[in-house]
Amino acid sequence: MQSSHPQYIVVEGPIGVGKTSLAHRLAQSFGSELLLEGPEDNPFIDRFYENPRTAALPTQLFFLTQRVRQMQELRQGDMFNPVRVADFLIEKDRLFAELTLDDDELRLYDQIYNNMAIEAPVPDLVIYLQAPVEVLLERIARRNRSYERAIDSGYLQRLVDAYARFFHDYYGAPLLIVNAAEIDLVKNDHDYTSLLEQVKSTPRGRHFFNPLPLELS
Repeated sequence: MQSSHPQYIVVEGPIGVGKTSLAHRLAQSFGSELLLEGPEDNPFIDRFYENPRTAALPTQLFFLTQRVRQMQELRQGDMFNPVRVADFLIEKDRLFAELTLDDDELRLYDQIYNNMAIEAPVPDLVIYLQAPVEVLLERIARRNRSYERAIDSGYLQRLVDAYARFFHDYYGAPLLIVNAAEIDLVKNDHDYTSLLEQVKSTPRGRHFFNPLPLELS
């Protein structure tokens, strides 16, 4: 790796879009440290998807403390590791808070958030994966995680819209927006290699990657 390549890469996007799978593959390509948010470690996640209204606040606060701790560990980690890859931005935590909490809960969340010492490193590149709700539902069903079975299309649509608004106004780091609807970045080497080359060469600013799926001859 040359120093011009991104040293800290974050992959983001809504549930089911494939951000964690892509983060795994990028980390393997770069031989890098991998930082994952681990929703399966949240003891409230099953209750949230079964009854979002009653479990939203503890679910969100667990994620917040988990992500803050991970950011602290990242800053204290091996600074000589050439590349680091994560599957979440700490800023997206409030995106979910706004989506799931009522007004009183959100005020409490903000009080807690504002009193936490959050020192997150700035990514050299953020990869934002996009896909429509029907594609997300198909991928969620295919991976068949127990805590995701209660996710409905209405919640996913609100999440997709929230991500679109968030990244429309995001200028915290160079941004690569990827149309991931018709490509397979995990099993298709052509799709992945094309994206990897883009990752290695993306300059500062906002860029788009909208590859056509490779047609069979």
